[in-house]
Amino acid sequence: MCIFQMNSHAVILVAVCVLVPGSYCETDTISWCYNDANCSAAHWATLAPQYCNGTRQSPINIVSANATGNANLTAFTFEGYGNTSALGVMKNTGKTVQVTLKPGIKISSGNLPSIYDTLHVHLHWGNGTAVPGSEHTVDGKRYPMELHIVNSKSTYNQNVTLAQEDSTGIAVLGFLIEELTGTTGQPASWKILTSLLANISVAGQSVEVPAGISLDDLLVGVDRTKYYRYLGSLTTPNCNEAVIWTVFKDTIKVSKDLIDLFSTSLHINDGSSPLMVNVYRSIQPAQPVSTQPKSSSTRTGFSLGLMVLCLVLRWI
Repeated sequence: MCIFQMNSHAVILVAVCVLVPGSYCETDTISWCYNDANCSAAHWATLAPQYCNGTRQSPINIVSANATGNANLTAFTFEGYGNTSALGVMKNTGKTVQVTLKPGIKISSGNLPSIYDTLHVHLHWGNGTAVPGSEHTVDGKRYPMELHIVNSKSTYNQNVTLAQEDSTGIAVLGFLIEELTGTTGQPASWKILTSLLANISVAGQSVEVPAGISLDDLLVGVDRTKYYRYLGSLTTPNCNEAVIWTVFKDTIKVSKDLIDLFSTSLHINDGSSPLMVNVYRSIQPAQPVSTQPKSSSTRTGFSLGLMVLCLVLRWI
């Protein structure tokens, strides 16, 4: 968690930190923001030059047709993701909404080099469903929101300072969120979560997440065996190039009324400060992306279909 001092001209990042991709920080004080001309992303390469102008930056546009097949991208093992008491404190950081997770939540497999501790969840968004604000795009499409589940190698015992100096020290699971049409207040897990936003409208405010919803509940409808993989960075200063990115192909579907609450309920400072909108970094240069290879049954079916078509055409 980072402690913020914010005004209309700058956002001062003070150094007592636990990893927050919406507000990453190290021991040095760095001024950065999303929307103020003095400290927005156009200046990050100057504010944090070691990484923010690097060659392995995130987020990126994922071109699905260019993703190479990798049979090692197997299913993940999720430990504690069904725990309905695992979600801890939800906080308005002045940059995002972050939910810390209680100890014992982990991920492994999925071609990760280690077991990783799951630390927290946070989100990126634009301005309601009308102005999409996911960080990653797929084939040029930007989605209304993006949820990030942040994990660090268990060998670092949640010491994020060490993890972010390791090129694979951090693993972030990215879930694109799109509008669930024709309904309101759905899914039920998201209705519970977003109902808490009224308690954290001012930066620095926090609220306990009541027992009853799990990470699995928030990821409803997503096939977590299908995903894109690439090596990238944190998406805010210091932009450390330390992240194994997993972006899932299936989207989380959330009704418009709940998505819109993020851009209408939260302020970047006190109640008279601007609303928290467009909290995402722009697309960075492309990186090599991999995904699960097409199954042999799919290829066989396609080949058989071509053979049948050729035979039909031959006898016409």
